[in-house]
Amino acid sequence: MNWFKNLNLPNKLTVIRILAIPLFLIFLYISKGAFRVLPLLIFVAAAATDAVDGYIARRDNLITDFGKFMDPLADKLLTAAAFVAFVEIGYLSSWVVVLILSREFLVSGFRTLAASKGITIAANSWGKIKTVFQMILIIFILLNHAGAAFTAFWIGPLVAVVVLLTVTSGATYIYENIEVIQ
Repeated sequence: MNWFKNLNLPNKLTVIRILAIPLFLIFLYISKGAFRVLPLLIFVAAAATDAVDGYIARRDNLITDFGKFMDPLADKLLTAAAFVAFVEIGYLSSWVVVLILSREFLVSGFRTLAASKGITIAANSWGKIKTVFQMILIIFILLNHAGAAFTAFWIGPLVAVVVLLTVTSGATYIYENIEVIQ
C-alpha cells in the first residue's frame, strides 16, 4: 500500500472511485428492501469524487500524468460497470449500452492515435455534456431501483437524450480532430 500513500489527494480519490466499482456492483445485485438505496449512495459518492479530485488538482496544481490517464479511465469504468449491470438486470437495452461503449472505445482509440503522433486532444463540451447526462440517467435508474417510482417516467426520455448526445459527441469529436487519421 506504499504506492497509495505516495499518491496526492486527487489521485487517491481516483483510485477510491475505481475501488468503489465492485462494491457498487455487489450491492446492486444483492440489496433488498431498504438496502436497495446502497448502490445509489455508492454511485453518487464515487461520481462526486470525480468533481472533487478535478477541482483539487487544478486548485492546488496537483495535475499528474497518473491523474490525466486514470481519472477519465475511472469515469469510464464506473459508468460502463453501471450500464453493463443495467443490461444484465433488465433496466436497459443492450443496443444502448453497446452504442455508449462503442463511442468510448472509438474516442479512446482516437486519443491514443493522436498521442502517438504527439497530439493531445482535450475533451470537448459535447463530451462533457454527454457524461453529465449519462450520470443523470444512471442516478435515475438507481433511484427507480431503490423504489422511487416517480423516476420511471424520466428514464425513457433520458435514454433518448443520452443516445443522441453519445452519437453527437462522438461524431463531433472525430470531425474536429479528423487530421489525426490523415
